[in-house]
Amino acid sequence: MKSNYKWWVVALLWFVCFFNYADRQAIFSVFPKLQQEMGLDNVQLSFVGASFMYVYALIGPVAGMIGDRLNRKFLIISGLIFWSLVTVATAMSTKYWHLVTFRALEGFGEAFYFPASMSLISDYHGKRTRSRAMGTHQTSVYIGTIAGGFFAGLIGQKYGWRWSFVIFGGCGILLGLVLRSFLIEPERGAADRADAAGETVGHVKPRRMSVREFVTLILSTPTMLLLMAAFMCENFTAMVLFTWMPTLLYQKFNMSLALAGLTATLYVQGASMIGSPMGGWFADSLRRRMPGGRILVQGLGILLEAPFAALCALTGSMEWLIAGLALWGVVKGFYEANIFASAFDVIRPEARGTATGFMNMMGWLAGGGTAPVVVGYLSERIGLSRAMALASLSYVVASVLLVTAALVFAPRDTERMRATLAVEALPAETV
Repeated sequence: MKSNYKWWVVALLWFVCFFNYADRQAIFSVFPKLQQEMGLDNVQLSFVGASFMYVYALIGPVAGMIGDRLNRKFLIISGLIFWSLVTVATAMSTKYWHLVTFRALEGFGEAFYFPASMSLISDYHGKRTRSRAMGTHQTSVYIGTIAGGFFAGLIGQKYGWRWSFVIFGGCGILLGLVLRSFLIEPERGAADRADAAGETVGHVKPRRMSVREFVTLILSTPTMLLLMAAFMCENFTAMVLFTWMPTLLYQKFNMSLALAGLTATLYVQGASMIGSPMGGWFADSLRRRMPGGRILVQGLGILLEAPFAALCALTGSMEWLIAGLALWGVVKGFYEANIFASAFDVIRPEARGTATGFMNMMGWLAGGGTAPVVVGYLSERIGLSRAMALASLSYVVASVLLVTAALVFAPRDTERMRATLAVEALPAETV
């Protein structure tokens, strides 16, 4: 296999992730249309968004365990086709419970993507390129969110909110059929064992880790525990941006649906497209110098997110809003480029799908699944702007957790995994 195929893998998965985020973001830009058509209040709209996250989070560990046991190519493509079909079906909704049900089913389908894809990328990219690969892949999140937010608002404004779901879902189905011929399943753990041994090693059949072994691994790895706690805090505020920013701009700045959806996503996610590759490059460089290098890059980025997020929620100036959104996006990319690359520095290859699913469960259930409802509830009492600004405090908590992980626990946890993989990579007669 040509060595540059590892970057083709990133490119192929980039398009899958694009639809993953475009499909999930589309509905937020048509919230005002749903309010008018179905007579929904802010709390009811919150549960439309939260239903996706609740299911996405709860299915995450199961999806991860399946990803560590079955062919990841099959799971990625099957998941893409399933959630795309559900996206098309969302267009048929005529009642509130239809929206909640279809959003929950979409969360089920999308839960399988990140555990399988992050594990697959990690088997093509070792410690020298992993953050750059995942940071490049992460840019699809931003473009997908922008496209989902803008085109759903634009199509909804011109042709009705249902057509955006038909178009996004149909394109996802076609992509799934095309990928069957191009995506190749790699050997699990090959990149890490090559790094640990200092040379390319022969085939090593990875063992399957039981649920009890996985739980023991997580509980005995403080770095991972702190990474998950920080992910919960980060997702809390990030979901406020995705869920409520279009509505805030629609109400506060009198924007159209299309412009509100575009403004809420374009500047943050567009700037994150710059910040994520930069954060990946910076993290790969710092990781070669210290075990917790990737995590320090995350901690710096998330600390700087807090003031910019608060500014965006409180300002009445369009100029300051755009500046705040752009700066928020750049430092947001520093954190997000390394979410799973940092975790994989301390988690064995055969447990990475499960670890990704478990992180998603904790992050989205305790963080993302809670934020839309909490902010929706607070907005009825103190106003949407103030409620969103309060959510930015979770970024400060996350930065403290990440710096602690990088400086105190990462050196030991990283060395423990490296030493184990190095022994496994040696020829049998030398062990």
